[in-house]
Amino acid sequence: MQIKVSKESLAEIKNWFADYVGTFKKGDPEIQENIELKEDHTSRVCKEILKIGEKLGLNDDELRLAEIIALLHDIGRFEQYSRYKTFMDSKSENHAELGIDILERTGLLKQFNDTTQYLIKRSIKYHNYPFLPVEETETCLFYSKLLRDADKLDIWKVVTDYYQRKDGKRNPALELELPDTPGFSEEVLRDLKNRQAVHMKNVRNLNDFKLLQAGWIFDINFKPSLELVKQRRYLEKIKAALPESTEIDEIFDFINNNS
Repeated sequence: MQIKVSKESLAEIKNWFADYVGTFKKGDPEIQENIELKEDHTSRVCKEILKIGEKLGLNDDELRLAEIIALLHDIGRFEQYSRYKTFMDSKSENHAELGIDILERTGLLKQFNDTTQYLIKRSIKYHNYPFLPVEETETCLFYSKLLRDADKLDIWKVVTDYYQRKDGKRNPALELELPDTPGFSEEVLRDLKNRQAVHMKNVRNLNDFKLLQAGWIFDINFKPSLELVKQRRYLEKIKAALPESTEIDEIFDFINNNS
């Protein structure tokens, strides 16, 4: 299908996004810190998706659509954190579904035809699925994969920067309020050894969460994305944030040899 997204439409959505996020920047400094964290994340995901899209040869209209999808993919996070004081969907609500509800409430996407609206909403809906649905259009799956790669690239940056911090200050929102206890669960190891993304239901502590993040490598869809992961040494940085053990060495050897 031919994608048509104007410069004016992109500019309008960027202005709306800035105004919308601005309504949450008030009051409690902790709330503001985490709102800004997600705003900055969104900005970087937009840059990542354009970087991947350009390497894949997308035209200007396709790149503008990709940027809109990236800009709106976490729009539900702001209301989620403001209302529930957590980014953990299981303790609040699905942030992707909340984001789609916000877009429908505001009528932001009415300027687009039905097909373009569908691509934007479905890409947002699927971005936090453990696995993409099989029965979906090729175009929708393409943009969903593009978003998932760009999103992971920046989350890897955020968490590895956080793990390397020396001040010892912890951010419960980034750690999903998980306990920093020893060991890791067998279910997480099983998922990794099956060369699949770790299911969140198997994550019990911070070590499990770090291994889940390492396992995202099995859900990278495009060669330019994989090249950026390796160039930035994200897996090595996650491994360095885990306890030293023979089992951890074996897990990362397996990941590196199978990704």
